[in-house]
Amino acid sequence: MCSPRLTITLGGIAAAPLAAVVRGFAEPVTPCAGNADGLSRWILEVRSADLPHLHAFTRGLDRDRDAVDAALTHPHSNGPTEGVYTKTQRIARQMHGRAGFSLLRHRILLG
Repeated sequence: MCSPRLTITLGGIAAAPLAAVVRGFAEPVTPCAGNADGLSRWILEVRSADLPHLHAFTRGLDRDRDAVDAALTHPHSNGPTEGVYTKTQRIARQMHGRAGFSLLRHRILLG
């Protein structure tokens, strides 16, 4: 006798197809010259699947497609700039109301 096949669901969505599609997203996300085409293929695959949560995600990707393609195809990143900005904001919040610009400048340059 065959036992019934167990299907794992997450919020009403079958987990196996969702996991396969999400794993497939890893390849086009790595910055490389041909990844814009890979992302287009992935979006078509997601739209053909019955995964409404990912449909909303792909609509968001399409809304800002130029920026997404640039992020996936160019090796450059603004990550270091964002890191410096975050660090500056953290220090400024820690010092809120306690000192002037000269001390803030000193902490940023030394820290």
